[in-house]
Amino acid sequence: MKTLSKVITLSAILLALPVLADSNTEALQQAADHHSRSEQNKSRDQYRNPVQTLQFFEVTPHSTVVEISPGGGWYTEILAPLLAAHGTYYAAHFPAGSSSDYYNRSLASFKAKLAADPIYSRVNLTEFAPDNSGAIAPAGTADVVLTFRNLHNWYGRGGDEGMVAIFKDFYKALKPGGVLGVVEHRLPAAKADGDWSKTGYFPEQLTITLAEQAGFVLDESSDINANPKDTADHPSGVWTLPPSLRLGEQDKAKYQAIGESDRMTLKFRKPEAQ
Repeated sequence: MKTLSKVITLSAILLALPVLADSNTEALQQAADHHSRSEQNKSRDQYRNPVQTLQFFEVTPHSTVVEISPGGGWYTEILAPLLAAHGTYYAAHFPAGSSSDYYNRSLASFKAKLAADPIYSRVNLTEFAPDNSGAIAPAGTADVVLTFRNLHNWYGRGGDEGMVAIFKDFYKALKPGGVLGVVEHRLPAAKADGDWSKTGYFPEQLTITLAEQAGFVLDESSDINANPKDTADHPSGVWTLPPSLRLGEQDKAKYQAIGESDRMTLKFRKPEAQ
């Protein structure tokens, strides 16, 4: 019966996968259009640009990918079907048994999501937290490590030193030549000397400096997720903007017209020579 169950599960996964694509762009688009994605998440593609972003970070259906802090699984809904047949996907979520109620609730919700659809049955759940960022994946196995809008949270816990330690763990997980993809709310350079630590925005040059201290080389930057309408000086920081709209009805139309935050999109590489 166990063998039959595995066959049935595998068949369900294969039926749920995108059809064979003629190019990597098509494969990424099919994953972004996958029927398991929620309409609410799809509605944010205009701001998050997942197909272009993943292509920029060199993600393919054959990649071994580690996503750091996948949260509610916005990118999981794309990466799981994309990688299910030929790739490997590690979701480095909060550690189990944490003293943080938020960590525990978020992890439980993510596990429930994974259990709800066979498309997620090949997701490898690992652990990550700013003060516990060890084995996110076996050392030297990942083609790509991804982090989306997390740096501002981590920096508040460990400052420069803590951030370098985190980047070193990403470095360790990657193969030589592998890619670290970073998307983060971008603090304008003119505001980098101010009190920005609680706004949700993070300095781009500081990101580059800390990654380089961990051994990475900046390969390329992109404006895929740029938003010139965002002035990064809102009353409740980045959370003033969609999707949070923390001010409620106050100036809601104004902030909806701005859209989601201006974001840096940086591709770092682990050098080939080790």
